[in-house]
Amino acid sequence: MEVIYGRGYVYSIQYHIVWCVKYRHKIITAEIEKKIIEILNKIAEDNGFQILECNTEEDYIHLFINCSPQHYIPDMIKALKGVSARLLIKEFGEELKEKLWSEHLWNPSYFVSTVSKNTEEQIKKYLQNQKSKSL
Repeated sequence: MEVIYGRGYVYSIQYHIVWCVKYRHKIITAEIEKKIIEILNKIAEDNGFQILECNTEEDYIHLFINCSPQHYIPDMIKALKGVSARLLIKEFGEELKEKLWSEHLWNPSYFVSTVSKNTEEQIKKYLQNQKSKSL
């Protein structure tokens, strides 16, 4: 990754973020995935960070983001999850409500790690733990 020069500091900060659909319901279709990616990219743009890569499965989302030291992870997650849930329920409300037991779209927890060679194993452990919690 490239090093970025700020006013009085130099940085290169990337995070891998994962969160799951509430109860791990498999609700992310191709149409919903397309809308999620559009929404998440708009949120990132509005908040001054970049989504370098976004990937979804039927029941979770992976993001690879690039941000500055001024970005506070909980605030970024709150914006990404909160705004995306509100807009997705607004657009796909009936379809989503049929598959979910409530109007909560995302699991309240999330996984975040700095990018490193250990990332893959950490993500696997997180996802396995989420699966066992939802059963």
